[in-house]
Amino acid sequence: MAAVFQKFTMKTGIVLILLAALTCGLVQGEDNAPEEVQVETLVKPETCSVLSTMGDTLRIHYTGKLQDGKVIDSSLSLDPLVVELGKRTVIAGLEQALVGVCEGQKIKATIPSHLAYGKKGYPPTIPGDATLEFEVEVVSLMQQTQWQKMVNDVFPLVCLALVPTLLGMVGLYLYKKANAEKPSKKKAKDKKSKKK
Repeated sequence: MAAVFQKFTMKTGIVLILLAALTCGLVQGEDNAPEEVQVETLVKPETCSVLSTMGDTLRIHYTGKLQDGKVIDSSLSLDPLVVELGKRTVIAGLEQALVGVCEGQKIKATIPSHLAYGKKGYPPTIPGDATLEFEVEVVSLMQQTQWQKMVNDVFPLVCLALVPTLLGMVGLYLYKKANAEKPSKKKAKDKKSKKK
């Protein structure tokens, strides 16, 4: 019996190892798409004292392409696109690539599909699971003011604190109203008869 059990576990172990190797091979062999945004600096200005951070506003020119080189979108013939970092005005991968750039810098960002348009794509221009490449020139960089920083960072926290406070006040009002002494009908009649 022990020999059968040992033979069974040996076969099971070999099958599991082969299955794991095959699965890893298939996952790696699907495509060589990056998992994270890859940013390559094409042009960097001589002086780069201010880097972009979340909340900053950028004006950019961009050209977006599929990996086969087909252009899917471009702003070169239009006014620069205004992007406020953190407001999700562009795809997540492009927003990530724009953090840490300076005015006048040109970058090339390779964006995996899960940080672009995902499995569905954006038919008919962008197929599903498409890795995108964007060449971006930062035309201008405006840092957020202290007021904008307060609105973006503090205001949501204040709102989160106000919601439970307001709900508590409404609950207290309803509790007091439900437990308040109600005038009985007999007392109301007695008051009317005393007035006459």
